[in-house]
Amino acid sequence: MARRLLPRIPSSGGAPLARGREVVRAAADGAADVLHPLITVARGLRGLAVSGRARWAATPRERRGPTLLLTAACVLGVVLMPYGPLLGIASVLGAAAWKGRERPGARAEPDAAGAERLRALYEALVPHFSVPADPDAPFVHGGEWKRVFGDFAFDADGRPTRLRVSYPAYFPDGDPASRARVERLLHAKSGRGREYRFDWDEEGNRLLMTVLPALPASVAAQRFVTVPGETVLGFTDADAVQRTIPVRDGDAVRDAPAVVWRTGPRSPEPHLLVVGQPGAGASTLLRSVALQALQHGGEVLVLEGFGTGEYACLAGRRGVLGVACGPVGALDALEWAARETERRLAVAHKAHRAGEPAPAEAPRPLWVLLDRPTVLADLAAAEDRAGPQGLLRVPLRHGRAAHVTVVLAEQFDTVDALGDTVRAHTRARVALGPAPAGRLAAVLGAPPHTTPPPETPPGRGYARLGAGRVVRLQVPATPDPYDEAAPEAHRRAVLGLLPEWRARETPLPADGAALPR
Repeated sequence: MARRLLPRIPSSGGAPLARGREVVRAAADGAADVLHPLITVARGLRGLAVSGRARWAATPRERRGPTLLLTAACVLGVVLMPYGPLLGIASVLGAAAWKGRERPGARAEPDAAGAERLRALYEALVPHFSVPADPDAPFVHGGEWKRVFGDFAFDADGRPTRLRVSYPAYFPDGDPASRARVERLLHAKSGRGREYRFDWDEEGNRLLMTVLPALPASVAAQRFVTVPGETVLGFTDADAVQRTIPVRDGDAVRDAPAVVWRTGPRSPEPHLLVVGQPGAGASTLLRSVALQALQHGGEVLVLEGFGTGEYACLAGRRGVLGVACGPVGALDALEWAARETERRLAVAHKAHRAGEPAPAEAPRPLWVLLDRPTVLADLAAAEDRAGPQGLLRVPLRHGRAAHVTVVLAEQFDTVDALGDTVRAHTRARVALGPAPAGRLAAVLGAPPHTTPPPETPPGRGYARLGAGRVVRLQVPATPDPYDEAAPEAHRRAVLGLLPEWRARETPLPADGAALPR
């Protein structure tokens, strides 16, 4: 029986397959060439949409309405113009084509010195980001740093100014102690003498370290563009707040990101606590707050616990009810402030029951500025009198409804002596001067995301309004105008903001009387 030969299987089908691949590749290249303008325009439209969305998110809420109205007016004007829609579409397509031409470039590689520094940072982070049970740990001794480091930049001295670290998911990034150890290590290895910010992305398991420039301390006291009920505590980083205000910085005028504290009946943080080291600028901030309150027609009562004359420039000015120093005058003024708060509440309640608006003096803001209440408490105890914290219970608890705002300034060494009532009602906090991270967290309620600055000029610190984020702060330069050691320009700026002198000294009114005018 003859054998039937099996069909021969071709040993190599490479020629037809190769021709097929060449045809597909040529077709893809041709389609890419033909559709390249469309791809460029689509990429540009996407970039314009992302930029517009980011710009809209960064626009303050009070400016969104006018911005939307102006945009609608411009679109309506283009539609009503001859050939307007056609020209508008052509302009948008041209802008999209120009935007889409920019393609993301390849990641720049560091030089030999930069690679060596990144290698040292990688080896130093291995004990913090590795566990023996991980068979594919990204952080191992002798491993590859390019696997976990990205978005890096260096300064002229070869020190990193920006670094993104991708850490494993099992790292306890919710533990403040673990975070602090990593931040201290990066701070030490990247170079001291600079201020760093650490942004932890817990969802993406990434840590971004950036070097922050020093906040400018050259902005002096001036009339800020605010409405009644708004007080500028100072200035911060551009990405920390959503509002900027025009300020005069020397001979130039620029928009500066401002930390604005809102007071009044609808404020969630009606009272302020300022804590700082001696000479850190707490008195400077209180003077700045007093000048802004007087600018908007408020009544100011200034009380000093130690009587150094830091607020003598305000005495006798229109709108200033008094500047009291020592236990006798300050405690008497606090007793009057408590009775005035009760009187305002009674007057407003009576008017509301009658269906009438509150009297003119009731909604007029009253500011009680108290510097060093613990010193005043010691002096009051020596004279067997009630302390200031007991007298402040009524203004602190009912000040929001009575248009009474309390601002307290204390030092770090004695802040623990403040009672629960003061801590519970002063939800706007400012910490000035150098201090350990633990003390800053105790005062602000949360630790700052930046390392301590190498230099702390007066008025430099951190601020936190309620449950918001902790931001850097530089208080406007508001020195005592009678202090000859202060810069002449800053002294003249404060003198120019002081109200005119009153015709005669008016004592505080008696019980049940209205405020002096």
